[in-house]
Amino acid sequence: MTESARRAVVLLSGGMDSAVVLAHARAAGFDCHALSVRYGQRHSSELDAAAAVARQLGAVAHKVVDVDLRAIGGSALTAEIAVPEAPAAGIPVTYVPARNTIMLAVALGWAEVLGARDLFVGVNAVDYSGYPDCRPAFVDAFERLANLATRAGVEGQGLRVHAPLIDLSKADIVRRGIELGVDFAATVSCYQADAQGRACGRCDACRLRAQGFVDAGVGDPTRYA
Repeated sequence: MTESARRAVVLLSGGMDSAVVLAHARAAGFDCHALSVRYGQRHSSELDAAAAVARQLGAVAHKVVDVDLRAIGGSALTAEIAVPEAPAAGIPVTYVPARNTIMLAVALGWAEVLGARDLFVGVNAVDYSGYPDCRPAFVDAFERLANLATRAGVEGQGLRVHAPLIDLSKADIVRRGIELGVDFAATVSCYQADAQGRACGRCDACRLRAQGFVDAGVGDPTRYA
């Protein structure tokens, strides 16, 4: 296997799931190029967390790309819409239109530049908020797109999109992260964390994260405001 074939691009939000994915890819022997996207989200503390996680988990590079999704809005994370603090039926207003599609497209572009054939993303279809772009069908469809729309795909090298957490519960993700040496205290999952990265403890992301630690029987290292 060539050096370039062992390269991977890992989407790294700064949250717990993407941190575990980065650790997983490193443990699998990939040279990981971590990619974070400043898309107009409510706070920058998750990007600060991503930088710290990239350093801690041995990413060979960490790039932050700006894509202004606030220009189109449509989400509580990219517009002046209140973040709900109670579960809601259907797809919640924290869903960001096309976010994972856009982020994976940026990751795909960087992978082509690097000569990487593997992309990693931390989507999960078990303990999640019901986002349509976190389902296995989405990951499969994007992988097919990647192989249709790129030089690497056309020339037969092939690209793979890995979603190693897709069928894990939050508790399973916590356990896997501990096995891989992830420092969950360095991660930020909250939709409305403060400037110091402290979580609100009330939003959907906070509830799912906290329950994961409870179900795993592990102390919650999250810093709360």
